[in-house]
Amino acid sequence: MGFVDLLDQIGGFGRFQWLHVTLISLPGLLMASQNLLNNFTAGMPAHHCTPSANHSIPSQYHLSAAQLLRVFIPLDASGTSLDKCRRYVSPQWHHLTNSTATPADLNSSQETEGCLDGWTFDQSEFISTIVTEWDLVCSLRPLKAMSQTIYMGGVLAGAIIFGGLSDRFGRKVILSWSYLQLALLGSSTALSSSYAAFCCLRFLSGTAVSGIILNSVSLKVEWIPTRSRTLVGTLTSFFFTFGQMILAGLSYWLREWRKLVVAVCLPHFLFFLYSWWFSESARWLVLNRRSEEALRSIQKVARINGKKDMKITLEVLHSHMNKEIVSSKSSFSAYDLVKTRGMRRISVCLVAVWFSTSFAYYGLAMDLQKFGVNVYLMQIIFGAVDIPAKLFALAMLTYLGRRVTQATCLFLAALVIFTNIFIPTAVVAAVFACFLPETLNVPLPDTVEDVEEKWLVDPQVDDRSASSASRV
Repeated sequence: MGFVDLLDQIGGFGRFQWLHVTLISLPGLLMASQNLLNNFTAGMPAHHCTPSANHSIPSQYHLSAAQLLRVFIPLDASGTSLDKCRRYVSPQWHHLTNSTATPADLNSSQETEGCLDGWTFDQSEFISTIVTEWDLVCSLRPLKAMSQTIYMGGVLAGAIIFGGLSDRFGRKVILSWSYLQLALLGSSTALSSSYAAFCCLRFLSGTAVSGIILNSVSLKVEWIPTRSRTLVGTLTSFFFTFGQMILAGLSYWLREWRKLVVAVCLPHFLFFLYSWWFSESARWLVLNRRSEEALRSIQKVARINGKKDMKITLEVLHSHMNKEIVSSKSSFSAYDLVKTRGMRRISVCLVAVWFSTSFAYYGLAMDLQKFGVNVYLMQIIFGAVDIPAKLFALAMLTYLGRRVTQATCLFLAALVIFTNIFIPTAVVAAVFACFLPETLNVPLPDTVEDVEEKWLVDPQVDDRSASSASRV
């Protein structure tokens, strides 16, 4: 008898769970906008050196804009487009037509120099980006990618910081704080007067994103019965899918990076306001000696789910969580957890799987311009392919379980990568996934002892053995 059984008694996945999960998942529509924002705020428009204004055009020439550029800007190494980082020291009039060129023109120097007067950017795709704002081209081009790296560093820091804080202060309060932090600091990013200020604010926004993702998952899972996890997890992931399409639409409509940043961060003020309705995890409340609050939350859930006649007392609540309460009184250090065989195996496998999955996905999704297709269309395509993929994954998860699905998908991804770059790294991750325990229709482990005693072998085998024993 565990807390999952108590959830079933107060309505399972009822009216409260539907509302709770939906409200927590809504901000997911803008999570894609945060992770993939650099595709548009740091878009790289076509550009070339601004021609010097010190040279006059001879009266015999009547030049179009393209012809004028050919006089002042050399071609790049391919010989098909203008160089992005160099210009002629003096105009090369003889490039227009040799028939009217004078000896002085033909003998003029073709010496080049850097873009001393700055750059001219094409505005057909982006009106403004941080690249055009701070000239992050040529020698400064690495700073474009650096801004995304700094943001992801914030995501890493946030996972470490907010993960620990949520265990200490609760999932709900940290989630609400993360909404507020992203709303304030994310929107303030639009006021950045320098590249350094932009990066600092993006780093802090990244930490808030981690706080939102981690605590959203915790609050959802800890109020959902075991049998509903697969369906709910897949359906709520569609918020991120549709969020990618929303990002494409917003960025195409606004075209200016400051307006786009405000558009994807400001709604988090609304999420912050309604987040105070969320129910804190009853598990966390009980384990932190706040059982009365946990009991009130459970009674509220039962009432919303139409189970008004349920009589739940502190004794009933503690009886369902006795194992977790006993386990919480024993102290485990990080070193102790590493020494346990089950936790060590699962942790190593999950690190390998998550690293490989994230590396492959974000390696593609965070630089859509390299595909050579309209970046807005490419963003929609990336979101659209998620729909059939997730439906297919849901079917596999339901009938084959998580372990087989994870390993199969990683292996298929490795095959695709192999055909493209002949380095099938995600193959190793697929092997690691095979050593993860199956969790289909199996209660989550509540203690380290659960992992060591039950999850070291296939839980489904345990369940079948238990069923046979009960029949005997």
